[in-house]
Parts: sequence; structure tokens; C-alpha cells
Amino acid sequence: METTQLPSSSEKKFLINVVTAWYGGAHYAIYYAIRSIVEQQQLPWEIRVTDVDELVANLAQQQKIVDIYKLLTGFTGGELYNRMLKSGWTWLYPLILGLDKLLFKLNYDAGVEFFAEYWRQQQPDMVISLLPLYNKGLCESLQKGKPDTPLVTICVDFADSPPGFYIEPETGNYIVCPTEKAVEQATSLGVQPERIIKTSGLIINPRFYEPILSNRRTERERLGLDPDCLTGIVLFGGFGSKAMLEIAKRLECFQQQLQLIFICGRNEQLAVTLRESQGVQKRFVTSFTQDIPYYMHLADFFIGKPGPGSISEALAMKLPVIVERNAATLPQERYNTEWIQQKKVGLVIKSFRNIDQAVEKFLQPENFAQYRANVAAVNNQAVFEIPGILQNILTTNAQTTATELLQQR
Repeated sequence: METTQLPSSSEKKFLINVVTAWYGGAHYAIYYAIRSIVEQQQLPWEIRVTDVDELVANLAQQQKIVDIYKLLTGFTGGELYNRMLKSGWTWLYPLILGLDKLLFKLNYDAGVEFFAEYWRQQQPDMVISLLPLYNKGLCESLQKGKPDTPLVTICVDFADSPPGFYIEPETGNYIVCPTEKAVEQATSLGVQPERIIKTSGLIINPRFYEPILSNRRTERERLGLDPDCLTGIVLFGGFGSKAMLEIAKRLECFQQQLQLIFICGRNEQLAVTLRESQGVQKRFVTSFTQDIPYYMHLADFFIGKPGPGSISEALAMKLPVIVERNAATLPQERYNTEWIQQKKVGLVIKSFRNIDQAVEKFLQPENFAQYRANVAAVNNQAVFEIPGILQNILTTNAQTTATELLQQR
């Protein structure tokens, strides 16, 4: 685990504002990861969060902007997106993206003016954006409200989904890229090389790097599992997925050769159904939990959707992955499946109806050993790299500002 030597808490305290929203769980997960590493390293930073969905709801209530989502569906954008994930209706995503773009276009000028005043009040030393689509407007509002404040966009996916998603080359903001593919995209779009920051992977919570001292065999037995049986963990983000029922049904054929841990998120009905439908095969089922590292520690491999956070967390816990890619896969998650195949850290299947064929490969010891070796070669230290990256930007910007002030005297 790598750390960077940073200024002591007695030095200047920087205010960093993180812009995010509840669109799935990855955006907030990275915010919590950054906040956690800042607290662990006792950095001289104050981290504040700005939830765009909350701001949009408040502005719409005051009739300062038009909220297309509320007018057409009765839900906020984040609520509709998360309902889509929970129900498995990913075919709705193009409609949601279209509504997003229309919403931004209708409210762009009002949004820039609102955020300009917001930054005047907040007076941040840096703004970090964890969201796509907003970055051009955020940059313009910063230049109006608090000029020369650095804007750092952290790509929450393994690669961008241009045009105008995470990477907005004309803004001059920094772009944090978790893969070589993202670096190539930023370069081809004309982002200045000094504004492109490559990390060794996606930022995940430092808890996934902490040693777990509990005995795996003992803990498996405590959960009613076989201590020596091949164990898969099935996880579909914070809202679960009906696909987990299909996976459970298809994998019953392995009976005592395999056992499964199901994490259902905030979908209690799904958890109840999985518990009630248990057959011969052993399984442990739980709903939303903060103890994902613990449950991954008890597993041998991961099954789930190709979300960037889940993949990165599984690999940090040394688990080969099985994910699905087809026409219903979210566009921003499709490259994640290509990356898995390139690195040979797991299997990509067209449908979870074929999950038994994929697991069959993991049941072959030589095959599974090779996947585990490939996973072990992945060394994502992004969460430990990010403090040094941000501190360098803060220090450089402070020095530049001081020099300009001296020149003006």
C-alpha cells in the first residue's frame, strides 16, 4: 500500500468541494473513498459535498429551473435512474440520457449563474466533479464565481462515453483517468497533456485494502456455508437486480460443488425471495450491508453487472469476475467488459442464462488458478495516489495565484 508524504495539519487548510449525485452508487462511493483517505492521513483539507440532484430539486421547487423528470415521471433524475437499475430496465437509459441533455440545455444559463453564486459563497480551493455532463457548466460557473479555481473531473468509469460525457477538452479542467483507454480518449480529444492524470485504477474505499484477520473457514461456517466449498459472491450494486434470481436458478445444477453469497442491496423483497427459494445448494442471503470487504473475503469469485466500482472492489479482494454484456448493458459500462477480457481477469457472457457454463470453467482448477494469477497481477493503488495528485494541483495553483498577485502590485 503506497502513501504520499503530505503537509502536516498545521499548514494551510484547503476547502475541497466534491460534486456528485445518487446515480447508482459509484459516484458517492468515490466521494466516501476520498473522504476516508483524507481522514486516515489527517490531511489539511475540509471536504464538502454538493449533491446536484438535491440542488435541482430545490431550484425546481423555487421555480428557478424546469425539472423535466418531475414533470414527466414524478421522480428526480437520480430516483428514476436507480429505479431503472433495481428493475433491470436498462433499456430505459437512452431515454434518461436524452432527458438529462434536454434538462441541461434548458437550464444551462440559469445553472451557470446559480453555481457561480454558489462558488462565491462556498469559496472552494478546488472543485472535484464525479459526474458526467455537468463539467462544461461547472467550469464556466467557477470562472464567473471564483476564477482560477482548479476543477478536477474524476472519470468514474473505466473509459469515457463521448461526446461531452466526462471529458470536456475546452474547459481546461484536469481529468483523472483510471485506464490507458481513458488517457487515449483525453489525448485524442485535445486535452492538454499536463491536465491528464493517469491513476493505476478506479478509486475505491481504502477498506478494501485493509487486512481481514478473521478465519475464512470459521466465518463461512458461521454463515451456514461449507468451509471448503467453492464460493461465489453475487452482487448488483446498492439496489440488487432480478437477474440474481436467474443466477440462483441456473447454478442450482452444481448442488454441493458450489455455494453462493447474495448481497441484495436495498431490495428486501429480492432477499426474501432468494431465502425462500433455496434448494439443495447452500447460500447466504443478506440485504444492504456496509461489510462488502468481509463478504468478498469469504468468496472465491464475483458475479454481477459490469459496474466499475464492483469490478474494482472484487479485483482488490483478489476475486476473478463473471459479468454480462449485451444490448441492455449501459453504454458507459461496455468498455469495462472489454478491459476484463484484455486483462484476462474474468469471463464476459452474453446472458446470465449461460452463467452455468461460465462457472463450469471456474470449477476446473487449472483454469481458475490462471484467472487468480491474472487478478493478482492487477495493482490498483488509486485511492492512495489521489491525495498526492490533488495536493500537487492545490499547491501549484496557490503558487501561481501568489505569483500573479505579486506581479499585479
